[in-house]
Amino acid sequence: MSPITPTSEQLPTLYVIVVFTVVIFALWVIPGLRTAIIPLKLFTIGWHEFCHIVAAVFSGGNVTQVTIDPDIGGATRVSGGRPLAILTAGYVGSTILGGLFVLAGFDILMSKILSFVLGLGLIAPLAVVRNKLTILLTSIYEGLLVGFWFIDHGQALRWYCLFVGIMNIFYVVWDIADDKYFRKSNDSDASQFAMLYPRVAAHAWAAIWILFEIGVLIGFVLLGIVAFKRTNEQMYQEAGARQCGADDAGADALVSRSSKVPPDMKKCTSAGRASACAT
Repeated sequence: MSPITPTSEQLPTLYVIVVFTVVIFALWVIPGLRTAIIPLKLFTIGWHEFCHIVAAVFSGGNVTQVTIDPDIGGATRVSGGRPLAILTAGYVGSTILGGLFVLAGFDILMSKILSFVLGLGLIAPLAVVRNKLTILLTSIYEGLLVGFWFIDHGQALRWYCLFVGIMNIFYVVWDIADDKYFRKSNDSDASQFAMLYPRVAAHAWAAIWILFEIGVLIGFVLLGIVAFKRTNEQMYQEAGARQCGADDAGADALVSRSSKVPPDMKKCTSAGRASACAT
């Protein structure tokens, strides 16, 4: 079998990637349904803007204003710095993070690791968006994240991370969709590229970035297929072994402590003198 040939356990992940892409597009653009994914949108938009901020700081720019909003989108106002680097960082950062979450869709242990990133990422936007509905929905998504740890050995976390991965890796698609269908006040990065380089239209920039994101997705999918050729049972054992390792460490600590107990106390722990020790 070729290293890039998916196993029977990996095939469902490939099908779900296609399904999630369609579902996320619908959730992002259909009024009413958009509300249901507000916490995930804020996480996606927030990370995208954070990448702009990092690029601005490292290129010598000053961040003057940051907006993170599920309806009007995100925006980072910068003075100075290198405009091309700052603008490019948004889509590149979203795509790379999305790729890592897509990888987590192939392995339970990796999805458990990235669940900590997601848990913090869902809470962070509440620093700037504090309406009651957003707080309620974020609490629900955090609750699901915790609950999925214990469903089928953490198998559900794979699909949660895969969903988040597709949402981030195709951020340019949702960014353009907001421009087209909702005329949001904060322009998409594709429109900003067209302003920076007027000879290339916004839709052409969008096409370039979509091709880039598809290429990165294919790369991460192939990496996932090659790196995580495991059966469900092997993933259960691997993810469980980490927990067992922690439990064993705790048990060793207890044994170490028990070795320091005085001899007369140790005798009281025997089954034959249990009743005497209790009195």
